Amino acid sequence: MPMISNIHDNSPEFRFILHENNIVLQNGNLPDEQVLRKCLMMNAASDWFAEKELGYAALSLEDESPLPAGCEEVPLRQFFFENSGDERIAGLSARAKTLFAFRRDKRFCSRCGGQLNDDRKFTARYCVKCRKLYFPQLEPAVIVVVRKDDEILLANHLNRNDGVYSCIAGFVEAGESAEHAVHREVLEETGIKVKNLRYIKSQAWPFPDQLMLGFMCEYESGEIKVQQDELRSAGWFSKNQLPKIPSPGSVAYSLINEALNMEA
Repeated sequence: MPMISNIHDNSPEFRFILHENNIVLQNGNLPDEQVLRKCLMMNAASDWFAEKELGYAALSLEDESPLPAGCEEVPLRQFFFENSGDERIAGLSARAKTLFAFRRDKRFCSRCGGQLNDDRKFTARYCVKCRKLYFPQLEPAVIVVVRKDDEILLANHLNRNDGVYSCIAGFVEAGESAEHAVHREVLEETGIKVKNLRYIKSQAWPFPDQLMLGFMCEYESGEIKVQQDELRSAGWFSKNQLPKIPSPGSVAYSLINEALNMEA
């Protein structure tokens, strides 16, 4: 596993500057070395690190910090989707976001209260008192598209205010498999029972630390009854009657597109 190193020890191939849930770009591209160092000189960074083995450095701006001259910021989600075809850039930007959250939240040992420092061998933090080692943790979640003849099940989630209808999704709970989570989430949120699960693909989702496991399955039985503390509405939609759906580059878009282009 790579080791966290000082940001000054590298000439990285990629440089990521994050600002809350946005990423800073310079003329539409990742910033150059000069911009990164200017942020450090101006004491505008709340945290920074590099992983030399992976060829990148990352810096997180203070919440109220102004942007470097000649730069702009775009939502990290947008950058993530637009670069989903480049697995290395998309993966490293997701990794940087997740590691900043890990470093922010893991400062003291939950066993003894000792201070946590960066480990010298792994991308991890160790306790200076009891030597317990902490690694970044991912929260696995399932996302599933359900097919019924030539229609798919989509839902408008309460946590979205953009009118988008997407796949059913939820976290894998302790003691259950991803497949069990699919059955449980679809049934809990819509009252629908499913069958013939098939794994399709996964996607890192660093808001802050999810790993989305994408599935496709078939309708078995039941009538839609939405879980009102999770969903506004849900319904069956055909290819010619789709509502607004997630952006290209997302695992949800991939699942929807693949399901609608299969023979019924």
